Amino acid sequence: MLAVGVCSGQYVPMTDAHTAPESHAGSEIHGPPRVGTFDALLPAEMAARAEQAGVKKAHLDGVAMFVLAVLAGAFIALGAVVSTTVVAGAGALPYGIVRLLAGFVFSLGLILVIVGGAELFTGNTLILMAWASGKVPTRVLLWSWGVVYVGNLVGALATVVLIFVSGQYTFGQGTVGLAALATAAAKTQLGWLQAFALGVLCNALVCLAVWLTFSARTTTDRIVAIVPPITAFVAAGFEHSIANMYFVPIGLLIRGGAPADFWAAIGRTAADYPSLTWSSFVAGNLIPVTLGNIVGGGVLVGAVYWFVYLRKR
Repeated sequence: MLAVGVCSGQYVPMTDAHTAPESHAGSEIHGPPRVGTFDALLPAEMAARAEQAGVKKAHLDGVAMFVLAVLAGAFIALGAVVSTTVVAGAGALPYGIVRLLAGFVFSLGLILVIVGGAELFTGNTLILMAWASGKVPTRVLLWSWGVVYVGNLVGALATVVLIFVSGQYTFGQGTVGLAALATAAAKTQLGWLQAFALGVLCNALVCLAVWLTFSARTTTDRIVAIVPPITAFVAAGFEHSIANMYFVPIGLLIRGGAPADFWAAIGRTAADYPSLTWSSFVAGNLIPVTLGNIVGGGVLVGAVYWFVYLRKR
């Protein structure tokens, strides 16, 4: 059986296709491991799976780690592209329905990460479980987070450039670009504490989505586990640092480089988006959201499940 990597979707081979993970403290809560079954794994087994995956992911070859991180950044950005396109021109629909649709299609990003195999920073906060068990040194943890974060940024920004050059934002008589501008402007207008709190909430749901995939035995199981939590975080308006590496920069490029006929089509000007600056993006959104994502995924999900199932007793 293949174990999905910690929140990033890279598969980590288990010892045997029908052998349950090594027992850990707390596994007695759900009884002994089950052998030779195709039922979904129980939480104690999921925790052992997550810890093992965290160890392997933290010690990936640096080049492979970076390339997989670039892929993850691009995958999440593609989910953002589709999400923006779906909400374009949907103003006549109720707000909640529009957000629900945006979240549902955004799930594509994490599905590609999990099933395709890639390294996503927000998910890799769950490596904290292996770190708490003393199986990943602090230096290695921080190094892996840094490499993956930079790789995600490269992948997301590369997608931003491709989308801008393609002119996809002009589709629908400019409504796609208008939706992108509105999304980016809203994100750069958040207060620092608000952005942090929204980041906490977001990555709690993202890592819960991937936590659920640790119980899965098939690709279908993984996809079904991913969609509801990801749809929920987008619908609720929570903040994902890697997604924002697409959402805000595409707005910045449109504001700074869109042709005059685009602005005429949407009836707006670049001056209508004064909050859209690189400094407001980095200092007012990316930094607090990133810190919030670490707390939401690493502490509220990873540390809690480690404490329940993996701590020594």
